[in-house]
Formats: sequence, structure tokens, C-alpha cells
Amino acid sequence: MFDAIIVGAGLTGIVLARRLAEEKGQRVLVVEKRNHIGGDCYDYRDKNGILIHQYGPHIFRTSDEAVYSFLSRFTSWTDYQHKVLCYVGGSFYPMPINLDTVNRYLGTNFTSESVASYFDKVRIRKSKIENVRDVIETQVGSEFYHAFFETYTTKQWGTSPENLPPEIVARIPIRTNRDDRYFTNKYQAIPTAGYTAMMQNMLNHDNICVMLGQDYFSIKDEVKAEKVYFTGSIDRYFDYAYGALPYRCVHFQIEEYARKQYQPVAVVNYPNDYAYTRVTEFKHFLKDDTANTVIAKEYSSDTGNPSYPIPTKENLAQYQSYLELAKASKVTFAGRLGTYKYYSMDQIVKAALTTAL
Repeated sequence: MFDAIIVGAGLTGIVLARRLAEEKGQRVLVVEKRNHIGGDCYDYRDKNGILIHQYGPHIFRTSDEAVYSFLSRFTSWTDYQHKVLCYVGGSFYPMPINLDTVNRYLGTNFTSESVASYFDKVRIRKSKIENVRDVIETQVGSEFYHAFFETYTTKQWGTSPENLPPEIVARIPIRTNRDDRYFTNKYQAIPTAGYTAMMQNMLNHDNICVMLGQDYFSIKDEVKAEKVYFTGSIDRYFDYAYGALPYRCVHFQIEEYARKQYQPVAVVNYPNDYAYTRVTEFKHFLKDDTANTVIAKEYSSDTGNPSYPIPTKENLAQYQSYLELAKASKVTFAGRLGTYKYYSMDQIVKAALTTAL
């Protein structure tokens, strides 16, 4: 009855489903083990009227016109410039590190030119960048590495920064100006009605059927199609033939407070204090005007639903073994879990838009 089966109703699977239904005229079955669409981008309005990102903050940003144009077919946007603070030693500092971060932390009065000279003076010279510590120390030296990055990275990934490949923090800029935006992409916004509504609009096509709360492997022999697109964990598909791929998992503790605001920005990082890595206050995203506020404290661990692939050399070698199995199969593996690669939302959409159908 179906031309294609897509396993997973996250952003990757939903974009693929829309393309197949619209461009190819194919009948598509989307199978999702959770009881909702949207994957980790799922959001909902709570009793206060606040849009809650159930699986942590999702900030859409891109400079890719094709990605922005595609998504804009299914949502209107509310402009949002993401700003993050870092709580160190009892004070809040802009993150990524910029001119204000340095001056407030050191009690100095650097200019853009003189702070660049300061970084050049304190940065650690290394002939080869081999890990996360190297990336940070070669840019801002040891003092800022220890204060802002070392413990945060350890909490987030469950291992020392020296054990992690440099690409994990390759996206973190260091600025000599006062720009306190976390991202500098051309388009930065939140879907006005939320991510779930945007993705539901993508699924609203006569050729798309969605099955929620259903594990694909329990019905694998009952539903057939010429093509299968799998966006779940690649190791799970092959029944862990080479062992379980390591992932970092994230848990959220939702708390409600009877006050207008909990913190000055949507996200505050806690590198050195408390067991959680960061706190998100959701009402900042769409400027929800409510008497109460809702936050999420974020904890990282090795157990739970897989969130972040851990791209060490050993883990990537293990993934390569699964990739060889994938090449020999007729299944297309896609998304963060299917390709064992971290993607931001615009990268997910771009990959899904360019995947051969």
C-alpha cells in the first residue's frame, strides 16, 4: 500500500516524507515510536500559555536561502536573536566570550584592539590541535578555559576535554567586539506557532500517513514498501551487531515559578556550579506574557534516549563498521542518529532536501 516507509517523525523524516509525497507523488508511511511528531523539536503550549520545548531549547538559524524558503512554506516566523549567559563565580557573563566577558571577568578596560593583543599574549601555542582543550587554550589561554569551558564540557560529555575531538567546540566563536548574540546567521527565528505546528503542516498531504506510538521493528514484517528511510539509531537497525554506539543523553527537570521572570535571557550555562549544565526559560523565545514562568534544568548522562553522538576516533571506527552494513542494504539512513553525526536544524533540513530519493 505504500511506496516508501520512513522510520522516525522527527525533522529529517518529516522533510523526507513531504518531498516524497510532493515531488514523487509517492504514498508514504511515517512510523514513530513516540506518541507525538517532531522528534526532539517537539513543543507544546502549557497551561500558562508558554510554548515549552520538551527536549531542550531549539533555536532555528540559517544563512541558507533554500532551507529558509522551504520551511517558510509551512510557518510564519517570530524573529529571535539568541543570547546566552554563563554563570561563573556568582556573576553572569556573555557567552560566547566577547569584549564584555573579558572586561567584566578580569576587571579590565580593554578595547577591541587591545583585547585581541591580550588573547594573543595568553593563548597557548600548539603545533597540533588534538582535542577540545587545545581548541580553547590556543584561542583564549588557560584562565578562561578553566573558568568557562573545562567543567562544563566534562559535565556535558561525561569525560575530560582532553578526550574529546576538537570539532565538538569548533562552532564556538571568540569575539573581540561586544556582539553578544550566540549566532550570527542571516535568519534567526522561532516558528510563530511552534515547531510541532510547522511539522504538522508539512505532514498535511494526502499521500502521507503517520503511525504514532509504534515501534517499527514490531511491525517490520507486516508493512512493506519498495524503499525504507531510517532515521533512528543505525546500531539499533542492525541489532547492535558491533555493539551499541555511544551517545550522550539529556534529561530535563521542568519547574514552574509564580513570578514573571526567572533569568535575564533564555539560556544560562552553569559550568562550575550545580549538577545541571544549563537552565532554559522558555517564555523568552516568543516573549510570552504570563504571570508565571517555566524553566528546564538540563542534565547530561550516559543513559536515556540518545541525543548527541560522541565522535571519538574509537566511536567513529565503530560507526564505520555499521556504515559498511548500511551500504550493503537497501535502506537509506538519515538524520543525527542514522548517520551518527551532530546536526543543527538547518543542517538537518539541508541534508533531507538534498538526499537522493
